[in-house]
Amino acid sequence: MSAKTVLPAVAMTAVSMVLTLAVVVMWLGTAMPWPVALVVGLGIDGGWLATLAYERRLAAQGDHSRVVTGVGWCFGLIATGVLVAHAVTAEGSTGAWLAVAWLPIAAKALWLVHGLWERTALTPTALGAIRGIQQEARDEAAVARARLRAEASTEETRLTAVTEAGARVARVQAKTAETLSEAWSTLETARKGEETGRALTSVTTRVTPGVTPCWELPVWGPTDPVAALPLEAGPALTDEALDALVDEIRHSETPALSYREMAARFRAAGHSASEVRLRASWKRVA
Repeated sequence: MSAKTVLPAVAMTAVSMVLTLAVVVMWLGTAMPWPVALVVGLGIDGGWLATLAYERRLAAQGDHSRVVTGVGWCFGLIATGVLVAHAVTAEGSTGAWLAVAWLPIAAKALWLVHGLWERTALTPTALGAIRGIQQEARDEAAVARARLRAEASTEETRLTAVTEAGARVARVQAKTAETLSEAWSTLETARKGEETGRALTSVTTRVTPGVTPCWELPVWGPTDPVAALPLEAGPALTDEALDALVDEIRHSETPALSYREMAARFRAAGHSASEVRLRASWKRVA
């Protein structure tokens, strides 16, 4: 996997070194003997290559030196400066030389990217574990979304059913109210009719002389609740007395009575006890 970053860095370094050496020889060869210009170019490239090799050695050991890195960038800047100076002084091809003057800096940047890649690289096992965790998280999220959609659909169906049922009940109530209103109107018309009073008078006078019938319609509307009659609270039964009564009622028939039958007969006989105490007594007896 590291070849994806190291190969471009190596290629860019080689191109920039060859370009720097050629430019130094061509540019300085006119002012000094070409062997001297060659030595100058090799010195620039050699210093850059030496600092790069030392940086790679430190990186392989898991170490880092800011001094070595600074020296390496200085050699890169020197090479770039040589290329820029040559491009400025060149006649007729300044733009072309300036277009390739950035190669040394680009090579250093690629080596920096490769170093970052190495410091953040993971083993295939770790990458597989990360992919598994991510896939598990995606699966859980998908299941949660599906569950939410299903619950939302179920709730929508339930609300639709409840709404339709409520609408049907409302229609039935409206129809019933309309029917009752018509019946009530018919009764009211019959009660207020002239012939109705005569007919009732002719019938009732034969049964009870001197009695004029009074036919009133029943009251249909809200009524006041009637207060419950106060009951005299008898003395509470003790657990022993309650157990004795429950056992006696339970075995009053053969086979023994169930709890429901026993409770019904217990209350029918006029005894009082809370449901909790009665069930507890039943458990103790049964």
